[in-house]
Amino acid sequence: MKKLFLALLLPLSLVLTQCKQPGPAGQQTPVQFIKQVTVDSVMLKLSKQYTDAGKTRMERGVRQCAALWTAGDGNDQEFQAFCLKYFVNDPGKLDVLFQRITDNIESVNGHFNMISLDLKRGMQLEIGDMLDVDPVFAAYEPGSHFNDDFFANKLAFVTILNFPSWTLKEKEELGPKWTRHEWAYARMGDQFTARVPADVNVKIAEALTAADNYISNYNIYMGNLLDDQKKTHFAKDMKLISHWNLRDELKSNYNKTEEGLLKQKMIYQVMLRIINQDIPGNVINNPALQWNPFTNKVFSNGSEVANTAEPDTRYEFFLTNFKVMKAMDPFTPMNPTFIARSFDGGMELRQEQVEKLFTDLCSSPEVKQVGDLISKRLGRPLLPFDIWYDGFKARSSMNMEMLDKTTRARYPDTKAFEADIPNILVKLGFKPEKAKEIASHITVDPARGSGHAWGAQMKGDKNHLRTRIGREGMDYKGYNIAVHELGHNVEQTISLNFVDNYMMQGVPNTAFTEAFAFTFQKHDLELLGMKNTDPDKEALAAIDNFWMSYEIMGVSLLDMKVWQWLYNNPGASKKELKETVVKTAIEIWNQYYAPVFGVKDTPILAIYSHMIDNPLYLSNYPVGHLIDFQLDQFFQGKNFADEAIRIYSAGRLIPQVWMKNAVGSEISIKPMLDATDAGLKKLSANPVSTAK
Repeated sequence: MKKLFLALLLPLSLVLTQCKQPGPAGQQTPVQFIKQVTVDSVMLKLSKQYTDAGKTRMERGVRQCAALWTAGDGNDQEFQAFCLKYFVNDPGKLDVLFQRITDNIESVNGHFNMISLDLKRGMQLEIGDMLDVDPVFAAYEPGSHFNDDFFANKLAFVTILNFPSWTLKEKEELGPKWTRHEWAYARMGDQFTARVPADVNVKIAEALTAADNYISNYNIYMGNLLDDQKKTHFAKDMKLISHWNLRDELKSNYNKTEEGLLKQKMIYQVMLRIINQDIPGNVINNPALQWNPFTNKVFSNGSEVANTAEPDTRYEFFLTNFKVMKAMDPFTPMNPTFIARSFDGGMELRQEQVEKLFTDLCSSPEVKQVGDLISKRLGRPLLPFDIWYDGFKARSSMNMEMLDKTTRARYPDTKAFEADIPNILVKLGFKPEKAKEIASHITVDPARGSGHAWGAQMKGDKNHLRTRIGREGMDYKGYNIAVHELGHNVEQTISLNFVDNYMMQGVPNTAFTEAFAFTFQKHDLELLGMKNTDPDKEALAAIDNFWMSYEIMGVSLLDMKVWQWLYNNPGASKKELKETVVKTAIEIWNQYYAPVFGVKDTPILAIYSHMIDNPLYLSNYPVGHLIDFQLDQFFQGKNFADEAIRIYSAGRLIPQVWMKNAVGSEISIKPMLDATDAGLKKLSANPVSTAK
């Protein structure tokens, strides 16, 4: 599900300050080296030299260069000489400069991305046993010195001087009136907005790679789980990664009566052990031992053996991520925390706005109504793991063994899935030639973990779909994830190869690629030739989207609140962090979930692995659900493929401008609530029609 782009994980904000300012916990930002009198002199000389100069662009460029110029770049006289030499006033020459910088940055980004992708093969792909050197290679970040190098040779300053950056507030106010050309100039201005030392970037890359390696190899051997009678209930060779596969296996057991419920309770107990870190360390990724997650006893060949709990390793990785991200703070004074960089700088949505969307939906009366409906369909009171209730999907009433058999026969390996991509796209409405063109930009790799999509960063390179396929072929859960990742790859292809300028390539933030991936994922059964003839399918789909959003919004609120706590308690230990995560998860549960479920004090919201290996990424999912829902409504009655190309070839506008251009309105929970209300009314006459 993840997109492992360091650039997306490390969004940089604007640096426009010209004086010492207090940062987090009294931290001081650097004093501007260039004197204000020099800045004023440069602007005066340029305005006299170019009487027709764009005053705003020139003044912003000079000020922003001065804010980032250090003693190592030269003295005040050298700063002045630089600005007078490199400022370009003529519009035609400015366009030539813009294109030259664009082409070269595309080449640099693209080749760095290719190297990074190759070096992670040993850790991320099933290409043989993972060697001790593989995580070391994977941690190497070829672009870690890019920022330093481009400031040292002053190419960054040439860019800043001629293509200054704009704040999020300014983009919100001015963006709707900008031309595509002006937007491309603005995105060029986002290229160099901070000077983060290479050693800081290297430490961040190392920490994220280590966390990714930890999570990617956090497997539970399900066939070794025992109940109190020492009986097993899962397939002998079933190995599930936390949390993705555990969650999906839990979902798959909603149509398996009492045995399915027992499996769900067992998975839930495993999750609680992971969260609380009382899981025995010797059962993690170990096929040789049996484990009763209820009693927490470990066995070898039927005899109990000693065990020691995992030593809060989960939270040690979380804490390390905080420390390396915080180390960047002094170099981004206008967004001086990772929280600010992730939302204002990365998502380009304010954290307060995102949080309000989430709390408004989680507090809506529709939550209790949907919860009551689920309880009726299940024929029992809700249990905490019913946040993952999967009974509104068409596949919920289908035999999973039959689905597994179908997907394994169709996709025995990655080559088979890759070969079928053009056919999949045609089924979704893409014209054959366009489907073939898009598919030519995608290659499929066998993943060690649950899989992810890794996009190209220059035209001519391929997007990689890394998916997990077992020895017997791709099971249905793997197929469902692969279709999701294919959605990412198709978006990556459109938003890179079909945009009018490389500086506009991509999407506003990762929520938008998640939205597109969700759209693909919901068509997975249709792509297998299994039509949903249920007259309630639209009502069910609306309620399903609502319930998924409700679940992941709580997880995202937890992620945000824990990061806020860390900034208020920067010296916390991993034990204190664990206690805070558990305590905060329970508080959020009790506020937004206990009134619906009738169960208090569970920390289950803390199970998501993203909190460990993908810091502050989780908010992209629920925002993606909202966007997905609005897009899905817009697509109705239209050709999906044609509209997808039109919408996603708009590239990287800011979110609200992108949404207005795409569907005519900003991101909102109202369309989802309205559709949920309509769905509840439609299903009220027969709430258990598809219950199992």
